[in-house]
Amino acid sequence: MRERRVAQGARRAREFEAFVAGAAGRLSQTATLLTAEPPKDNPRARRLLTHALAHTYADWDRLRGEDPYDRTRQHLAVRFARGAWHRHSFFRPALGGTLNMLSPQERLILVLRLYEGVAEEQTAALLGLPAERVHAVCLRAMATVLHPPRETTPRVAKVVAPS
Repeated sequence: MRERRVAQGARRAREFEAFVAGAAGRLSQTATLLTAEPPKDNPRARRLLTHALAHTYADWDRLRGEDPYDRTRQHLAVRFARGAWHRHSFFRPALGGTLNMLSPQERLILVLRLYEGVAEEQTAALLGLPAERVHAVCLRAMATVLHPPRETTPRVAKVVAPS
């Protein structure tokens, strides 16, 4: 009996390691886009991903044919949404860039819809928003990314000395 549990635990660990080896890169990129951190310096993204993977590992035996990538992405998105929307400053990126101009909700919807390819209805269901709201937020975020507002520079009047 004990040997069987040990064998099942080892099988579970091997399956999860194989999943992580295949999916961690893309999930890491998704987390980095959500936090809008630089790819080489992304502690919040790594923390988000670690928690999402831990959640997936805890549920591994209960997945029963469900896609572990989808489950991990859901955990990642929900954890980001809870943290970012309730503590907006925690996920406010320190560096400049186009994604930094987006609110956390806009970033989340844009990343899910465009980078991850999640359908509008699925995104709406995941976030508990109407599909129309998801559509509007995604359009606004795309407009901001494609046509970022110009930085306003103060105009300096040219003073010409009298001759």
